[in-house]
Amino acid sequence: MPDELTTLGVGRILLVATRSAKRAADELAHALGPTVVARIHEVVQHVPERDVSAALGLAAETSRDGVVTIGGGSAVGLGKAVAVETGLPLLAVPTTYSGSEATPVYGVTGEHKRTRRDPRALPRVVVYDPGLTTSMPPHVTATSGLNAVAHCVEALYSPGANPVTDLLAGEAIRLLAKALPTAVDRPDDLPARSDALEAAYLAGLSTAAAGTALHHTLCHVIGGTYAVGHGALHAVLLPYVAAYNADAAPDALAAVARALGTSDAPAGLRHLADQLGAPTDLGSLGLPEAALDDVVARAITAVGSRNPRTVDAMSLRRMLDDAYAGRPPGRY
Repeated sequence: MPDELTTLGVGRILLVATRSAKRAADELAHALGPTVVARIHEVVQHVPERDVSAALGLAAETSRDGVVTIGGGSAVGLGKAVAVETGLPLLAVPTTYSGSEATPVYGVTGEHKRTRRDPRALPRVVVYDPGLTTSMPPHVTATSGLNAVAHCVEALYSPGANPVTDLLAGEAIRLLAKALPTAVDRPDDLPARSDALEAAYLAGLSTAAAGTALHHTLCHVIGGTYAVGHGALHAVLLPYVAAYNADAAPDALAAVARALGTSDAPAGLRHLADQLGAPTDLGSLGLPEAALDDVVARAITAVGSRNPRTVDAMSLRRMLDDAYAGRPPGRY
């Protein structure tokens, strides 16, 4: 990272890190010395507007000329918001499998979460170090990895899907299905961690080009409005949305099944979540059951025509009822 900053001519940085990445951020700050003119190390999910305002104020006060993030999608997301608003170059060191560093998409949450797309949100440099991911607790490895799988599944049937994104997404699912169980069981296994990071990058590339559909819409609506963890939402909802879209996107779901080594994509995705010890029902995540009607209404408006199947309130509510209770994915 010091070499890359020198190459870009960046001499004063705002360093943004998640709490879990503080040790790595401390080591980088020590190596960079006076180059680090300001630090943020209390980053929360879904990038609240107040945190963006505070970061922009800190950046302005310290006359920085670059932003470096270390951590998961929350750190990268805050860095993206600052980079877009200021025009500063962003450099990222991911420590989870969110894949956010590979996309120009970011979200900011006020009363509700709003996602935006801007080329200035793309990091100028990304440094991948599998050793920085070994401290992820098993449940974070699982949910973060399933977040990456979700990027791939939706990339296979979203409006911008094409033969290149299909190849990226299929390879990423294959790598993740093999690497994640090993990384959960043996956190220090560097080959598995390396494969998972590579897959997360491929997943990010595929979703950046192909776009997203109902699954990501639901995750943003629920997470941003009801403060539910992003990775856990991906883990729970993915098999259900795959089942919801199965008849409308048979080729895409067949590709998912092949990459998982199974004949049924929704069942295979649920099996992977079970294998990783990830959550499998919305009720356990703290979402009030009374919120489901609101989620349905917001999601239908937000997804528009981006889903391969036209979304209607009755079928979506049936799907969410199953997801809330954790019943096996069915036909909707």
